[in-house]
Amino acid sequence: MKALIQRVSQASVTVNGEQISAIGPGLLVFLAVEAADNGVSLTKLVHKVAHYRLFSDSNGKMNLNVQQAGGAVLVVSQFTLAADTQSGLRPSFTPAAAPAMAEQYYLKFIQQLAELNIPVQSGRFAADMQVSLINDGPVTFLLSS
Repeated sequence: MKALIQRVSQASVTVNGEQISAIGPGLLVFLAVEAADNGVSLTKLVHKVAHYRLFSDSNGKMNLNVQQAGGAVLVVSQFTLAADTQSGLRPSFTPAAAPAMAEQYYLKFIQQLAELNIPVQSGRFAADMQVSLINDGPVTFLLSS
């Protein structure tokens, strides 16, 4: 499981010309589920995203997590992060989970973040989405479990 996380001032998702979700300051999370993932990898990645310290404290140090900073999280499914790009000039999506499994884990990821009392918005699984964001920093990290 992989999560590309970006600290944002704001982010939103539009589908078919309609905005379906938006957040102010917080994290935009692009989430990829891989075929080898399981409940343990899901729980580990939720914990890491929820507690990763990438917001500035009063001394300007990246020392606060999204909840401590009063931010929200916008989770967007992005299976292309699971691609194998090690050889050739075309990605292989063999490592990616089947759509049914990926959607199940995507929804569980969102649910587990919400259970931590973090405000969560989401994209629409398997939809053609337009994602808008203002990256704050820029600050971007690739996390995996």
